[in-house]
Amino acid sequence: MIDMPQVAVLGHFLDLAAERAGLLGSNLANVDTPGYRALDMNFRIEFARALSQDPALNGGLEYASFTPAVRPVRGLMTRPDGNNVSLEREGLLLADTQLRYNTAIELLRTDFHMLASAIAEGNASS
Repeated sequence: MIDMPQVAVLGHFLDLAAERAGLLGSNLANVDTPGYRALDMNFRIEFARALSQDPALNGGLEYASFTPAVRPVRGLMTRPDGNNVSLEREGLLLADTQLRYNTAIELLRTDFHMLASAIAEGNASS
């Protein structure tokens, strides 16, 4: 892997965003399931935890996989069937997560473009 700390940071961000999108999608898929309770993660806390536990960002060499803490969402209105999924909440969070994911992809693309430019300049001057 390329030794660029920002790549590891963006990697964790993308992993967590994909995990959260999956959770939100699962919530949406279960909107009509009696007794289903919406699940989510605290993205900021889990991102900070992932970064603090990654050896690649703390002097090590390898990117560490990370499993975020997923919890039931509290404080949502529960329907008579016991389900507490809100289409509006899940849709807004999914759109927000997708926007953040796309932004991180663009940042990663920019980092690789700058790296490719530096390599090309180095090759041209030798």
